[in-house]
Parts: sequence; structure tokens; C-alpha cells
Amino acid sequence: MSRQSWVLVVIAGILALATLVGAVVLAVRVVRTRRLLTGLGAGGKVAFYGALIYTIFPVDILPDPIYLDDMGVLAGALIYLTRLVHKRRAAGRSLPGQPDGPSTPERTRSVR
Repeated sequence: MSRQSWVLVVIAGILALATLVGAVVLAVRVVRTRRLLTGLGAGGKVAFYGALIYTIFPVDILPDPIYLDDMGVLAGALIYLTRLVHKRRAAGRSLPGQPDGPSTPERTRSVR
């Protein structure tokens, strides 16, 4: 192989590794939101489990060495779940595993 071919192989390997790391980071972030699922309703559960199943399932839109489609699905699920959490907080309802509200000095004084 020529020097130019080796350079292309190394660059392709680095890009594949970078997308794999990105997909793993997004998967970990989505899994961390699992503790909030009971308060997010059916849509949150479908987004969570759908994204994880798509990522793990061997049949993809793009072949597995290219993780861009997996990253897109995980990022979309993470954005959707984040919006559900913000809507729930804006409605004044607390989520499981989180405190009932902000801990402010005013609130602490009124409790005493």
C-alpha cells in the first residue's frame, strides 16, 4: 500500500473511533435519564426504549461501522426526554428521584 492509502485508512479509523465514542456517550446520557421515566409517561418510555433498541439492534439504516444514525436517534431521544422533563418542571410537578422543588433560603425560613 502506498503512503497515501495508509493515511486514508488511519483517518477513517480515527473518524470511526470518534463516532463510536460519541454514540457511547449519548447512550450513557440516555440511560441516566431512566430514573425519570416513571414521571414522563408513555411517550418518554417509548422514546427511551426505542432509542436503545435501535442502537443495539444489528439492522440499521447505515452499516454499524458508521454510527451517525445511532447518534442521531440517541440525540433525538435525549432532546425529547429533556423537553418532557422541562415541561413537567414548568407544570410544577416533581419527578421521581428529585427533590420537590428548589431549595431556597426563603423556603427554608418559612418551614422553621
